[in-house]
Amino acid sequence: MIESIVPSIGKILVEKGWTMSTAESCTGGLVAATLTDFSGSSAWFSGAVVAYSNEVKMSQLHVPEQDIIDHGAVSEPVVRAMAEGVCKTLNVEVGVSLSGIAGPTGGTPDKPVGTVWMGWHVNGKTYAEKFLFSGDRKSVKDQSLQTVLEKLHQLLKES
Repeated sequence: MIESIVPSIGKILVEKGWTMSTAESCTGGLVAATLTDFSGSSAWFSGAVVAYSNEVKMSQLHVPEQDIIDHGAVSEPVVRAMAEGVCKTLNVEVGVSLSGIAGPTGGTPDKPVGTVWMGWHVNGKTYAEKFLFSGDRKSVKDQSLQTVLEKLHQLLKES
């Protein structure tokens, strides 16, 4: 599926004259690495911020500290701010963000292992959605990758 989605994402971005970036926490750069596996991605992919720590989320992506205090790093306000922040930091029209608990540790009753919040900022509009994936750490990351790109593709087609 990724083999067909990524070239389509690139084509849409080039047609619109837009570029994109990623802000990744739980995926640790997996989305950026996947996008850049495709030849020609330099025409539409600008870069990435791997914001594993809260300090990087705040300093590089402009996530308000109070959002992290009030809601935790794995939350809607944080991924919204990450998606908007990567667009501002890297001067792009499209940003995606992910923050989650890939496991096997780190889960809580409110946010079990497999909880992943994703954000998309597409030409001035921000979207966020929560997912609960199952499986081991690699599986959670792979499902996150697939889901974030599918939703990005959908949003780009609608914009």
